[in-house]
Amino acid sequence: MAGGRESVGPDPSAGRSGHRGVPHTADLRVEAWAPTREECLAQAVRGVCASFLDLTGAAGVHRRDVEVRADRDEDVLVALLDEVVYRLDTEGEVPVEVELVPVDGGVRGVLWTADAGTLPVTGAAPKAVTLHETVMTRGPGGWTCSVTLDV
Repeated sequence: MAGGRESVGPDPSAGRSGHRGVPHTADLRVEAWAPTREECLAQAVRGVCASFLDLTGAAGVHRRDVEVRADRDEDVLVALLDEVVYRLDTEGEVPVEVELVPVDGGVRGVLWTADAGTLPVTGAAPKAVTLHETVMTRGPGGWTCSVTLDV
C-alpha cells in the first residue's frame, strides 16, 4: 500500500510525506514519514486506516477532538493509534482527515471521521496496537515511524 501525498518510500530528506504497509506475519505493519513529527503521526493514522478501507473520496462527517500525551514519541504514536482503534470499535468511525499540533508531551488535534460501514473494505481491521518494535525517530530530513498492529 502506498498513500499520503506522495507514493514514495520513506525519504524524509526529500521533504515528502507518506505511508505504506509492510508485510508482517499475521499482523499489520505501517511505516510513515514526513518533515514534521505531527505530520508523521498523521501519516501513520492514514496508513492504518487505508490498510483496511478504501478511503478514496471519503469525507469526514464527524469532528472528534483528540489529545494524547506520553513521555516518549513512540508512546504518543501508540496512544494516538489506540484512539483510532477505540473509535473504530466503539463508534464504527474511521479518521479520513487528521490535523495535529504539538503540545507539551504530546499532540492535540482533530480527527475528521467517516462511518466505516459506508466505505469499501479492503483488508482486516486492526484490533490493537502492539508495543513490539515501535519506532519514531527524527533524522536530518524529517521524521519516520513504524508500528505493528494486531488484525
